[in-house]
Amino acid sequence: MKVGYARVSTIDQELGGQVDALTAAGCERVFSEKVSGTSTAGRDKLQEAMDFVRKGDALVVTRVDRLARSIGDLQQLVGTLRAKKVDLLATEQPVDTSTAAGKCFLDMLGVFAEFETNLRRERQTEGIERAKARGVYKGRKPSIDADRVRELHGQGMGATAIAKQLGIGRASVYRVLA
Repeated sequence: MKVGYARVSTIDQELGGQVDALTAAGCERVFSEKVSGTSTAGRDKLQEAMDFVRKGDALVVTRVDRLARSIGDLQQLVGTLRAKKVDLLATEQPVDTSTAAGKCFLDMLGVFAEFETNLRRERQTEGIERAKARGVYKGRKPSIDADRVRELHGQGMGATAIAKQLGIGRASVYRVLA
């Protein structure tokens, strides 16, 4: 049985093209989700697909980066599939883990997917640094009113009561008061 897995990173992106390609490739069941691919953590539909596949099945993706963006995650997923005797196929790339060439190409694609993620992170960091230098980037607005924490503490209120009143964690109260 061919089992498909489709993923996009943001709510604004559409899964339709991937789902159509997987269905056209003969997938009888397709799991899909809108979640970042930088980690396998929190990807419930991926876990469902991994649990669903059985010996002799093939997990099909359109591209390897839909499955994993780090070589470590990719190798872990492929190891799990291999242990279950499930092949991995990609519709848009020559990936077929039932062949030596397909396995080799998969590893190369995994390296490039991780490289792309790292480049994107570096560009983002550089952009933030440039924006900070120009005084444009201010970062996230503080979610804790430090003056209010100090004021309530000055009135004799304890950390637990302050945290409860302001809807924040006690550790946050202690950080402000330190």
